[in-house]
This record gives sequence, structure tokens and C-alpha cells, in this order.
Amino acid sequence: MAERRVNVGWAEGLHARPASIFVRAATAAGVPVTIAKIDGTPVNAASMLAVLGLGAGGGEEIVLASDVEGADIALDRLAKLVSEGLEELPETV
Repeated sequence: MAERRVNVGWAEGLHARPASIFVRAATAAGVPVTIAKIDGTPVNAASMLAVLGLGAGGGEEIVLASDVEGADIALDRLAKLVSEGLEELPETV
């Protein structure tokens, strides 16, 4: 399983608008991805309710993971989005 550990770059954490940006990007990634707090239960990264339910705050470390072969590029892009608190999914890593 591939995974990336990153700190949430949005000051407000994964709430409301940042969660929406992240969920859209996770859905567009084309591979199943989970998101979890450290030592927490992974949830579907493409589910707005699940992501909001994490309650991940700004600066908090999260884990993005996928067990699909070839998910590394998608995980790198999502990790960059989250860690830098970007407004949209980067075209390249």
C-alpha cells in the first residue's frame, strides 16, 4: 500500500471550503484513496461527510493511502494540495 504523510496546510484545516477542494481532487484522482488522522481509522477521501468527520485541523498530520497499483502519482498530487493548502489540484507534482 502506498501512503503519504502530510501536514494540513490550510489554516482552518479540512473544513468547509478546503474539504470541498480536497474531495473534488480526490474524486478526480481516478483511484480510490483513503485519508486518516495518525492512528485513526481511514475514510474514503472522496466523501465530503467522511472528510469533514475527521476534524483535521491546520498543521495536523494526516495519512493519504491507496492500495491500487500506480496510485503514487495521485497520492503525490493530493499530498501537495493538502500540504501547501492550494486552491486547486496541481497539474504536475
